[in-house]
Order: sequence, then structure tokens, then C-alpha cells
Amino acid sequence: MPSAYRDPALDALLHPFASGQLHWPERCLFLRAREGAALHARGLRGLAATQPFRPEAARLQRLGIELLDEDALPAAAFPLVLVLPPRQREEARALLARACAAVAPGGCVVAAVANDEGAKSREAELKQLAGAVSTLSKHHCRVFWTTGDAMVDPALQAQWAQADAPRTQPCAEVPGGGFLTRPGVFAWDRVDAASALLAAALPADLRGRVADLGAGWGYLSLQVLARCPQVTALELFEADARALALAEANLAAPAQARGVALRLHWHDVAAGVAGPLDAIVCNPPFHALGRGERPDIGRAFIAAAAQALRPGGVLWLVANRHLPYEEALGAGFGQVDTVAQQGGFKIVRAVKA
Repeated sequence: MPSAYRDPALDALLHPFASGQLHWPERCLFLRAREGAALHARGLRGLAATQPFRPEAARLQRLGIELLDEDALPAAAFPLVLVLPPRQREEARALLARACAAVAPGGCVVAAVANDEGAKSREAELKQLAGAVSTLSKHHCRVFWTTGDAMVDPALQAQWAQADAPRTQPCAEVPGGGFLTRPGVFAWDRVDAASALLAAALPADLRGRVADLGAGWGYLSLQVLARCPQVTALELFEADARALALAEANLAAPAQARGVALRLHWHDVAAGVAGPLDAIVCNPPFHALGRGERPDIGRAFIAAAAQALRPGGVLWLVANRHLPYEEALGAGFGQVDTVAQQGGFKIVRAVKA
């Protein structure tokens, strides 16, 4: 994680070990792990992790940390399981349930959440699963852990383990009347208003090789397939592995029916994408794993688009009106037009010189 962005939840999670309240065993599982100074200070030997967000996963891999499939963890295998639960309730409950299933008998599950991200709720949920928990406050976060004699409620654990399972969401705005989704991915239970505005503005004459940067569960790509008959190849780039799996399921059949080549990439767009591309559609994120605005991410998406497009290629982008993207657009494109502004969003069409 860049040094400019602190990670209080990670610092709080590891505080009980630094203070001697908890023991660090030879083997440990870290769910939704993130790199940080506190983790380096604790040591990385014997650490396995899960992380569906590609930028963080890449950092962990560079450190030599083994990454596991979060939906297929070994049962009762780790004397210590660390968790950084996400904010979304069903996703967080499922993660806590998986942590309780993965911890060895007599082991310990430790979680930390920022106070303004639902710390009290997550603490109460771990207590529901495993009985009494110990807790302390640090860095405007709560860190809480199970005791050695914890008795996990097997029925509740089994129920919550499926709380974020993929399911079909009916939706009239999507070709076919619905889409596969799961709690925790962006706009998991709806069509995002900004993406819907961009889809309505897309011209029918997009053609050739088109990319969707930050594709999510695939809404914009579905609209490209439905609206643009001259598209021959569709490339999806998405940092969230959970969302990318949904996009593949949502797009496989319509792409095959259209004869459009479909390629999906678990990828950090800010690191650049391969070209040449004829067109790009994009609703760039402006948050990472925290809640603070990160306009630098959107600017990096714009730079990646400018690099990947062929001369004359076009970027169709939607963003919140207040986000400062004009300089990045001017640096990378020969022609930039705001084609619509509505509901706090702006639609930009940019042509590469």
C-alpha cells in the first residue's frame, strides 16, 4: 500500500501481538490480507492469505506469501486466522464464518474493523458465531478475537458461509432481464446510475476491439454487446476477482451468440493495459479498499486508456462531475468533449490524436 495511505485497521489487527496479549504461531491464515509496516514487523514466514483485489494480491505475491482460494479453504487447519472484514454485511458475515471454519481446535480468530466501517456490528457477529470475544480499541478501530474455549455455532456458521453466495438479480435494464451477482461487489444489487447514463450515451458505431476498464459484473460490456453490432472483440479488465467471475458468467452466452471474442483479465488497470484498442468504455473507481476518495486512480485509468488506444481510438468515460480528470484527459487525448451532464455525473468522449 502506498505510504501516503495509512491502514489503521491493519495496525489495530496486529496490535495484540505487538503488545504480547496474543501469541503468533508458526502458521497463520490472513483473510483479505493487506501489506503494511505492521505486517512486516510481525514477519511473513508461515503466512497464507486470501485477497481478491488484484493490486493488493500482487503486493502479497511479491512478498512470497501463498494466496489461497477464499471459497475453498482447508477446514480446521490454522492455529490463527486473521480477518479484515469488508463493510458489506453479507460479505463480512461469510468471511467471519469461513474464518471460524478454517481455524484449528483451540485456535484463535482475530478481526479488526474501523469504527466508522461497522466495527461494533462485526464484533457482535463474531460473538454470535463463537461465543464470548475479547476486544480492545486502537487507532479508531476495534480489534476482537475468540477465546481458546470458543464453541462455534455450526448451524449459524453454515448459514453465514453462504451469505455472499452468487445469485441472480432480476433487472429490466439488463439484456435478458437479470444478471448473476453476489454481495460485496460494486453495485451488486442494482445497475449503477453512472454506468446506466454512460450506456445510454454509447453510439451504435463502436467497432473492432473494445475494452471495458473496471468492468465489475459486466453491465457496460453487456450494453456494448447489445448496442454495437460492429464490435468483434471485447476485453474486460477488473481488479476484483469476485466481480470478474460474475462478468464471465454474465457475458459468456451473449458474446458467443454474437460471435464476439471475449477475454477477461484479473488486472490492475492503473498498471497499464495492452493495446491496440479501437474503443474503451470506462466507469473508473475513485476508491480503493478504504472510503477516502482516490482521484489518482481515475487519472491512472485515463492514462492507461490513452496508452492502449490506437490513433483515432475513442474513450467513453463517466465520472462524478467534481472529480479533477480534465488535466489527465488533455494530456492523453487530442479531442475531449463533455457530451452530457446529469445527476452529478459527466459523460466524456475523448479521441486519441
